[in-house]
Amino acid sequence: MARSTLPSIAAGEGGLSRYLDEIRKFPMLEPQQEYMLAKRYQEHEDRDAAHQLVTSHLRLVAKIAMGYRGYGLPIGEVVSEGNVGLMQAVKKFDPERGFRLATYAMWWIKAAIQEYILRSWSLVKMGTTANQKRLFFNLRRMKSRIQAIDEGDLKPHQVSEIATKLKVSEEEVISMNRRLSGDASLNAPIRATEGESGQWQDWLVDEHDSQEDTLIEQDELETRRSMLSKALSVLNERERRIFEARRLSEDPITLEELSSEFDISRERVRQIEVRAFEKVQLAVQKEARERAQALNVVEA
Repeated sequence: MARSTLPSIAAGEGGLSRYLDEIRKFPMLEPQQEYMLAKRYQEHEDRDAAHQLVTSHLRLVAKIAMGYRGYGLPIGEVVSEGNVGLMQAVKKFDPERGFRLATYAMWWIKAAIQEYILRSWSLVKMGTTANQKRLFFNLRRMKSRIQAIDEGDLKPHQVSEIATKLKVSEEEVISMNRRLSGDASLNAPIRATEGESGQWQDWLVDEHDSQEDTLIEQDELETRRSMLSKALSVLNERERRIFEARRLSEDPITLEELSSEFDISRERVRQIEVRAFEKVQLAVQKEARERAQALNVVEA
C-alpha cells in the first residue's frame, strides 16, 4: 500500500495530537483475524488486507517513534519513516512462523527510523563505525541510568563510565554529548485536544495497559515455549524424563528418586541431566539463529 493512503501528522500545534486521536480509531486485530489477513495478502496480494494489517499497528509505530523524539527531527517524519518500516514488515511477514506481526514489525520499524536518523545526522561527520552508532543511539539512555541528566558537559567520571560500557573513546563520548545537547526536553509543552495543554512526557505513559506491549510479551512467551518444546524433541525418553523432572518441575525430583526409577546410580542421573541440558541449550540456540535469519533484520 502507498504511504499517502495513511494518516499523516499535520504541521503546526495540535498536529500530533490529532494524528494520535485518528490512529486510535483503527481497531486492534485478534490473532485469528491477523492470521487470515496475512494469509490473504501473502497468497493473493490483497491490498485491503494489507491496509488493515498496517493501520491496526500504527499505534505501535507512534509509540516506538516517541522514543526517538530527542534527535531534533520533525516527529511527523520520524513516524512516517516508521510507517515505511511497518509496510515492509507486512510485505515480508509469514504468519506460519508462529509469531505475531507486532513482534516481527517492531524490528523493521526501529530499523527504518534509525536509518532515517543516521542519514539526517550526517554520518560523514558523526562517524560510521558500529561502536559510534551504538553510542549515538544509547548515550541518552546511559546518561539517564547514571543520573547524568543536567545539560552541558558530562563530568569526567561519567564520561569514563559511558566510554567503558559502550566501548568507545572518552573523546567520542564528549563530542557526541555536545552534538546531542539540543535534545528536546520531556517537559516541552504540546497542545492536546480540546484546548487542553500537555507535555511530551504525557505521551510516554499510558493510563491503560498497552495492547502492543501485551501482544509483544505474549508473543515472546509463546516463542520461548515453542523453542523449548522443539528443543526437547532432541532428547530420548529417559533424557527428557530426567531433564523435565530436574529442570522444569516446580518441585524438582531428587537424584536419589530418579536413580531408583531408572535403576542407575545418582552420578549417572546427574551426567544424563547435564548432557540433556547441553543438548537442549544447543537446540534452542540453533532455533533462535534460524528465527533471527528468518526475520532478516537486526536492530542497530
